[in-house]
Amino acid sequence: MQSINPFTGQIIADYREYSSAEFEEIITNVDEAFHLWKLTSFEQRAVSMKNLQVQLLVKKGYLAEIISSEMGKVKREALSEIEKCALVCGYYAENAKAFLDNESIKTEASESYITYQPIGTVLAVMPWNFPFWQVFRFLAPALMAGNTGVLKHASNVSGCALAIEQLVSDAGFPENVFRTLLIGSSGVKTVIENPLIKAVTLTGSTPAGKSVASVAGSMLKKSVLELGGSDPYLILEDAEVETAAQLCVTSRLLNAGQSCIGAKRFIVADKIYDSFKSEFVRLMSEAKYGDPLDPQSAIGPLARADLRDELHQQVEKSREMGAKVLLGGYIPGVKAVLYPPTVLENVVPGMPAYDEELFGPVAVLYRFQTEEEAVRIANNTVFGLGAGVFTADVLKAKLLAEAGLDAGCVFVNDFVKSDPRLPFGGVKESGYGRELSAIGIREFMNVKTVVVK
Repeated sequence: MQSINPFTGQIIADYREYSSAEFEEIITNVDEAFHLWKLTSFEQRAVSMKNLQVQLLVKKGYLAEIISSEMGKVKREALSEIEKCALVCGYYAENAKAFLDNESIKTEASESYITYQPIGTVLAVMPWNFPFWQVFRFLAPALMAGNTGVLKHASNVSGCALAIEQLVSDAGFPENVFRTLLIGSSGVKTVIENPLIKAVTLTGSTPAGKSVASVAGSMLKKSVLELGGSDPYLILEDAEVETAAQLCVTSRLLNAGQSCIGAKRFIVADKIYDSFKSEFVRLMSEAKYGDPLDPQSAIGPLARADLRDELHQQVEKSREMGAKVLLGGYIPGVKAVLYPPTVLENVVPGMPAYDEELFGPVAVLYRFQTEEEAVRIANNTVFGLGAGVFTADVLKAKLLAEAGLDAGCVFVNDFVKSDPRLPFGGVKESGYGRELSAIGIREFMNVKTVVVK
């Protein structure tokens, strides 16, 4: 297992993959820790969680550099990612008890209520694109609920995975409450099948989600999946064009376009299409790409060369089938794994740019005549994670958000982002279940009914 800097091409570190005996022993130790951890009070758990929040903020510069070097995220975004992890730790430290308090239900019995009890050790299978945040949005609620966790992280961010394990230890959590498993994808099935693993959560591709869900389902273990997305943004004719274009470009280029909730498809009213296209292409063309440690870089390299090559193949095949490339669409002749901001139009069903997720700084523009047509284009995808609507008519936007768009979250006059206070997840092939908020912390709990006559 190697960690390679995608900008310099240098090997950062080699990691020895754990043997099956080693990771089975870790799982046993984490299960033993669960039986003590579940007995602690919310107040005791909150002390450790707040310590973890402090650890993240004190070490954020160091941690951000690990992110930038391992997967290429620009430094300022890496710093923001660590700060968001600290935010979710504080949020659940303060709110977990209220979210999981017993709930009285009036029945004929003298007393009846719901109690939420932790289920045990949860496996988290996480990707490389937000190597801290995607772990912490699971870790914080899971540990505050009294569960324990094991992490199978993407192999190219093993340094991040071990840093997270060390942070949990340094924050004062009991030994083995949270551990990292340095294993490849081939070992995930064995881990899920271990009877001490009670559930699994995965953030990643749709094929990976289907694979994990099938194994978990065969073992009757619960799974939560947050998968790919091809988020559509509707730009209605009364939208403020410059503001909409700026926010859309920001979303498309966040993390070099390697975001499941990044805006990817821009469906624009015919009346303003040309003006929006002009502004959008201008802003995309001005975005500097290069060294992630350079403060002037808007985006850094993609995480791996194979991912960059796959993205370019999607663009090239779409071009060959008739798509028009308005900007970018080439591989720079440099050692770094860079790909320029790219804009396509004239994209139709059957092209990779229409049917597949574009996981990089590639945007697709569509023109619509009626709002019904806009919704049809937006929903004509296997994905259903996020969506956006830009318009001056908020009432119309709310109707589109609630009843029109097939998505787990819709943002009006802003780009989609996750927030610890709000449930996060998708529909269709973007997955199932929810993370964050009160709903997210209850996903891996035994929702137990107690009735007293």
